[in-house]
Amino acid sequence: MATAAACLRVASPFTGPPLSAPFHVRAARRGARRAGLSVSAAAGGSSPTVLVTGAGGRTGQIVYKKLKERAEQFVGRGLVRTEESKGKIGGGHDVFIGDIRDPESIASAIEGINALIILTSAVPKMKPGFDPSKGQRPEFYFEEGCFPEQVDWIGQKNQIDAAKSIGVKQIVLVGSMGGTDINHPLNKLGNGNILVWKRKAEQYLADSGVPYTIIRAGGLQDKDGGLRELIVGKDDEILKTETKTIARADVAEVCIQALLFEEAKFKAFDLASKPEGEGTPTKDFRALFSQVSSRF
Repeated sequence: MATAAACLRVASPFTGPPLSAPFHVRAARRGARRAGLSVSAAAGGSSPTVLVTGAGGRTGQIVYKKLKERAEQFVGRGLVRTEESKGKIGGGHDVFIGDIRDPESIASAIEGINALIILTSAVPKMKPGFDPSKGQRPEFYFEEGCFPEQVDWIGQKNQIDAAKSIGVKQIVLVGSMGGTDINHPLNKLGNGNILVWKRKAEQYLADSGVPYTIIRAGGLQDKDGGLRELIVGKDDEILKTETKTIARADVAEVCIQALLFEEAKFKAFDLASKPEGEGTPTKDFRALFSQVSSRF
């Protein structure tokens, strides 16, 4: 079996029993509540437990950090593939090690959670010998056992099944734009059809009966978040525009915000942002989610 680092990373290839109280939102009585809404505490006054898988990836790390920073709202957990990844994010007892292709290995991480944020994905590797100075085009491959079918389909299906079995209240799945085009260049990388398998997992989640939010991110950028106006769309319409990218930090924030608003549930949307300095930075996430009408 291939190493963990070779198999999995953040979701976009662009650049025990559940607690008894439900995951829902309530109108705030005081102005101190951000956006006028908050996640209700779980039974016994405890905060809802949220697991982010792919927590060792570049976007997953940001989501995990945000969960830990908001300890008054969430009990954050992470799932990674190796001890090395666990150490990289400074994880303690709340970071589990498992392989999403093996349901038994992720059972302990799933047990007792209220919500799941999926940020796992297969990652293509570049074949050695590429020399751009000679006008060559890079070639890619997937290591044995790490093809998109195994990671993006079977691995995500395993996560959805495990979360559904314990009565999870919401699943947020981060995928990629481009899934409506069978001939998209990403599908050709390593002959993996990565967007095809991602789309299959998204459909499986939408049909699962579990409240869901499917975020199809544009090209991911390693930039600070909270500085741009976010754009939502459907059916890859955004890919026909000049605003096809988004900061990883903004994707991470949308993942967290999706847990706070009923308007985000049972919805799927493409996500990008305007360039910094153009438009108004998005702060009202309830309004953002309210723009979305598509269930898939």
